[in-house]
Amino acid sequence: MNVKFYFDVHVRRAIAQGLRLRNIDVLTAQEDGAQELRDPELLDRATSLNRILFTQDSDFLKEATQRLKSGRSFSGIVYAHQLNASVSRCIADLELISQAVQFSELANKIIYLPLR
Repeated sequence: MNVKFYFDVHVRRAIAQGLRLRNIDVLTAQEDGAQELRDPELLDRATSLNRILFTQDSDFLKEATQRLKSGRSFSGIVYAHQLNASVSRCIADLELISQAVQFSELANKIIYLPLR
């Protein structure tokens, strides 16, 4: 299964637009009507939709760590700190992930951007 992304509310719109121009499937929390969900619920939503959560909110790293410790699964998280990864770098790295990785390979994993 190809990787599809779910963007939390903290991700810049330009990243979603850039990926869509490259025919990569992106759904934002705003488009899904989930912008009011708390982080655990948003991660559950991404998992239920078989999407990898992309975020620039470090609170999701804590949530993922707690889930890993407790054995609770999630579909995977890609995290980019807002100051360490430009819009263009996020687009390029997310495109690479979507082309090189299968959805199942990202289960219960956290990937940090930039990749290089």
